[in-house]
Amino acid sequence: MMTLRRVPISELGRYLLHGSISKRGCLAGRHDLGQNRVTLRASIPLSANVRAASTIASPAASSTESLVPLRKQLKEEAKLAKKQGKNNSKGNPQTVDGWELTVGIEIHAQLNTARKLFSPATTSFNDEPNSHVALFDVSMPGSQPRVQKETLLPALRAALALNCEVQSVSRFDRKHYFWWDQPAGYQITQYYEPFAKNGHITLHARDGIAAEDGESVTIGIKQVQLEQDTAKTLTQNGNVHWLDFNRVGVPLIEIITEPDMHHPRTAAALVRKMQLLLNTVDTCVSGMEAGGLRADVNVSVRRSNDSSCKLGTRTEIKNLGTIKAVEDAIIAERDRQIQELEAGRSIAGETRGWSLGSKETRRLRGKEGEIDYRYMPDPDIAPLVIGTDLVEHLRTSLAVLPDAELDTLIHDFGLTAKDALSLMTLDNGARIQYFYKVLDGIGGKMQVDLAEGADKVKPNWRRSHATLAANWVTHELGRLTTYKAGPLASAELLFTADGDCAQVPAADLSQLLYHLCRNQITGKVAKELLLSIYLEELEEGVEQAIEANNLWFREISENEYRQLAKEALEGEDKVLQELVNYTKFPQGKLMYLVGKMMKMGPTERINPATAEAVMRAQVAGRSRAM
Repeated sequence: MMTLRRVPISELGRYLLHGSISKRGCLAGRHDLGQNRVTLRASIPLSANVRAASTIASPAASSTESLVPLRKQLKEEAKLAKKQGKNNSKGNPQTVDGWELTVGIEIHAQLNTARKLFSPATTSFNDEPNSHVALFDVSMPGSQPRVQKETLLPALRAALALNCEVQSVSRFDRKHYFWWDQPAGYQITQYYEPFAKNGHITLHARDGIAAEDGESVTIGIKQVQLEQDTAKTLTQNGNVHWLDFNRVGVPLIEIITEPDMHHPRTAAALVRKMQLLLNTVDTCVSGMEAGGLRADVNVSVRRSNDSSCKLGTRTEIKNLGTIKAVEDAIIAERDRQIQELEAGRSIAGETRGWSLGSKETRRLRGKEGEIDYRYMPDPDIAPLVIGTDLVEHLRTSLAVLPDAELDTLIHDFGLTAKDALSLMTLDNGARIQYFYKVLDGIGGKMQVDLAEGADKVKPNWRRSHATLAANWVTHELGRLTTYKAGPLASAELLFTADGDCAQVPAADLSQLLYHLCRNQITGKVAKELLLSIYLEELEEGVEQAIEANNLWFREISENEYRQLAKEALEGEDKVLQELVNYTKFPQGKLMYLVGKMMKMGPTERINPATAEAVMRAQVAGRSRAM
């Protein structure tokens, strides 16, 4: 019996990284392999980056040669790949010098309806598989499609929100393809005569578009069409696939934009705003993260120095499920096409895929065209006739659109665009409703104080306190679900349909922020009380908890503030001199003195704003005396 020797790590590394086998051992005696060291090439092709950075050991190389550590080698390969992939000298991923990108997007959104598009079966996403399936959904012989009229309402709201022209007459077509998720062998859609056309959506800088697009850009909407969804495929082990027909026949709208986008970030901003818009008008069931909205992007490139050159051959990237995936996939496909064209090769019209975390798109199949799908009018479905009275009723009852609400939050409430967008997008719109409830709760208490002539209540309190309320609703509530809340923290905040929060009711938060706005408790106390509300530790109300634990803020007197300021200035002649002889006011030096003043004073009895004002007055007085 032959005993195999233990292979040293160095030899194993040479084999794994370079495909080299040592001349020592059981292979050494085989004359057909040669007398020198044998080099094998991997049967699985290495990636382009690895081939560029790695070299196969020569036969003359010594078996004891020093190898580059694997971690260092991978690091060098990553640097090389980054250097080779940087097409723009400025490092801006939105543009590539000498090339123009063109992007069009197709968005598929599940409609918020109780019935399927052509059958009375219930739309279901979380029930038992195949528990809501009508005969037509699985194409049983003799079953016929019946348009469920209520499915048209959310589709019309979306078309109106996108400024589309609603067609009085539209028709359905059959799009033929054979796959296990489509039992009929065709999908019913509206290819030739959709129910809405010629719309547009405007993106602003605050929506996160690329800086190259300036303050705003308008994207044309070619058409909006109704169509049915496919079955859901559940992949199992051993190349087995299960089908859940609960989803087949669920009503969708497909929104097709014009190829008006030229920067990846703007395309991602469009999908983000479209998702917000569809949620606002109660069209879409859920967002991209929950699978209720999917995007297909069409990408092409052409040289920018020839304006007469027609658009390049486009490729389609299917089923992008996140906003980040939209931008990343466009950048990767743009760079791939440019690399192919610069190498003298042509671009094939094809369908490609994208995986999260990937650096390049992958080919799925050749691009189908109108002939491949064999579009034909559906003979079993009558034309869809939409009355103008219905359209006008929906137009006048449409919800406030995101741009109008953003303007209100920014101009009337004084919020930043970033905070306003966060409020509007969190929890599918429930967070902004919660914000309004909290602000109204503060307002009701402020109105009572104004009527009673209370001190320190400004007439424009609504604007001045909206920023504080937005910060707490967005950030302080968010911190409750992190490790800071301890092991009792739940995974997420639960908001009700009317915009209240199950863990922190709007009434409790408004009471808390009212006392904070009125300077009756400190910020530290307010955060501790918020955590207690979240963990259900308050047996009674907020005010009772403040009273029972003696948490009221009892501010020191003006004389005490002045005395503390004088004591804080003692021995700080150097800092005081800098505050006197300044060309640009050194705010940091002043706040250093304020911080010193607060440390010297009684705990939780000093208002930072008052302390700063007193210290500024003391510094000004010393400056005049010097």
